Amino acid sequence: MENMYCLRCNRELGTGQKSVAIYLFAQTVGIKPRQKSAAQRMCFCPQCSVSLAMGPPPEGALNLAAWEMIRDLVGSDPALNQAAWENLSSVLGTLAATGTDGGRSAQAAGYFEF
Repeated sequence: MENMYCLRCNRELGTGQKSVAIYLFAQTVGIKPRQKSAAQRMCFCPQCSVSLAMGPPPEGALNLAAWEMIRDLVGSDPALNQAAWENLSSVLGTLAATGTDGGRSAQAAGYFEF
């Protein structure tokens, strides 16, 4: 199976890695013969999933529908939030210091800059 990439940040998501997948397909209704498109899989890493769910709703009906599904997933079980924090804490040591004084670390700043 091929590796996927987060649709939002383009981070590589290896096979079996924690992520949120949205499957999208189209199908005719009330038309014979019924036609169905191939399904497309879109993935989001845990950080982007939580960030999207906590942010304002996007514009567009299709974007809004996907956003509501992600919000439901993020709100239903703390496992996705935990995965996002685990990934962020593993990257914490590799983040460059922010600010102009040069002595502050990302940990001391109390926030991340993406």
